[in-house]
Amino acid sequence: MKLLAIGAAALVSLIGSTAVAQTQGVANPGPVIPGVCVYFNQRLLSQSTVGQSVQARMAQLAQEVQVELQPYGPTIESEIQRLRGLGDAAPEADVQALQARISEARQLEQTRENELRYTRSEQIRLITEAVDPILLALYQERGCGILIDRTSVFIMNPAMDITDAAIERLNTQLPSLSFNRLAVPVQAAQ
Repeated sequence: MKLLAIGAAALVSLIGSTAVAQTQGVANPGPVIPGVCVYFNQRLLSQSTVGQSVQARMAQLAQEVQVELQPYGPTIESEIQRLRGLGDAAPEADVQALQARISEARQLEQTRENELRYTRSEQIRLITEAVDPILLALYQERGCGILIDRTSVFIMNPAMDITDAAIERLNTQLPSLSFNRLAVPVQAAQ
């Protein structure tokens, strides 16, 4: 699970750097089209201070979950080896207890994974709530007639990109978030 979190963070960073590289690699990016603005949400999430604080905290929470789940592996493996050694003479009660322990470990792992996903989605929701008025203000200030998602644009004139301004304002307004792992509400779990 830790590897998954690190991989996701690396992917977000890679996406952000690829988009910047695509624009910087063009000698003549073309004219600025009046009223057309572009915004790259993934870059805001990976480069803003609040986005970085969420990534760092999520990595800590994932590590805490790993530490919590770690004891299950060796004890289950040890019990499997013991029961294999007994072969057909293994007591049925011991086999059932092992199955219950495996089921308990899987259930706990699934619960923690759901909590981490929910926690991350809630932090992204809070960032989105903070950035929405910033985007609206930038849209109006820049005289945008349309705001296009950067993931839909291959190459553009960087002067049409409002992402840097959004990051700057978000860094001032919401520098970080403090949070712990959240339990998934019953209605969300279903």
